[in-house]
Amino acid sequence: MIGFPLLLIPFAIYNVIAFLMPFDWNTKLYAFQLPSGVTWEPSASDAFILFSLLMLMFEFIKSTKHGKSFVEHFLGILLVGGAGAEFAMVNPGVIMNQPGAPLQTGNATFMLFVAICVVDLFAGFAASLRRARRKVLVEQAPVAVAPAPVIRTEPVRAEPAKIEPVRAEALHAEPGAEPRSNPFIRVEPAEKIP
Repeated sequence: MIGFPLLLIPFAIYNVIAFLMPFDWNTKLYAFQLPSGVTWEPSASDAFILFSLLMLMFEFIKSTKHGKSFVEHFLGILLVGGAGAEFAMVNPGVIMNQPGAPLQTGNATFMLFVAICVVDLFAGFAASLRRARRKVLVEQAPVAVAPAPVIRTEPVRAEPAKIEPVRAEALHAEPGAEPRSNPFIRVEPAEKIP
């Protein structure tokens, strides 16, 4: 999904107001009587910063839910560069040939807006890096392989072989000679048959 940075909306609103009408951002909008007895009078610059922070919150929500595309990162970099350059180098009063007009871009309100844009840029990069790291960790997870079943076989039981001792005389006997009886071999008598 290709989108755009939501902070482009307050940037466009600010530039429309700055270049099309001489407007004083310190204009008080309304007076609120607080329970403490203090009167709070927010200015137009306070409302603009509040609106920019609201857009920043929605940008964070969008970024964590869907992530940011390369185009959105690029537009965020252009937004920070353009807003920073406009803060430092542009005076709409001179461009519109109104030397007595209030300062529109080189003021604290626009500087705070540029700071909000920088926060959005770095937060978007951090969220994308975290998302990419999590994706790599999930993809590189080791695959558990079950070991091959062990086949147990019973050992083959062999009957003991009867081995006759070799007589020393048989080794040295002459071929064709009759072997001598061994005095150490016991001979059992045969059983009687009834």
